[in-house]
Amino acid sequence: MIRDRDAKFTEAFDAVFASIGVEILLTAPQAPRMNAYAERLIGSIRRECCDRILIIGQRHLQRVLTEYFDHYNAGRSHQGHGMALRAPDDDAAVLRFPTQPGQIHRRQRLGGLLNEYHPAA
Repeated sequence: MIRDRDAKFTEAFDAVFASIGVEILLTAPQAPRMNAYAERLIGSIRRECCDRILIIGQRHLQRVLTEYFDHYNAGRSHQGHGMALRAPDDDAAVLRFPTQPGQIHRRQRLGGLLNEYHPAA
């Protein structure tokens, strides 16, 4: 669990989580915006994934989150320099020409919940 260094979180609070095997990680001192990054990621997970699928157990949740993180980190398009949409693993030195609609390949993930689009090879 990641938490900030607020004084309202006492040692007793940490002991409850430690008793069930949860490791407590503290945010960096004097980094007030660090929580915003974690909240944005958690919000994305909820809006794009968990609010749209019924999770039926811990193993299912782990599988869904693993698939979502693969999509989040490598499959989805990100706005790059000059508003060009690129995935993180695309070569920045290659300029893509517009692709005809018939030459676009769609890959569905999580049963169609997430879609990734790539030029067909």
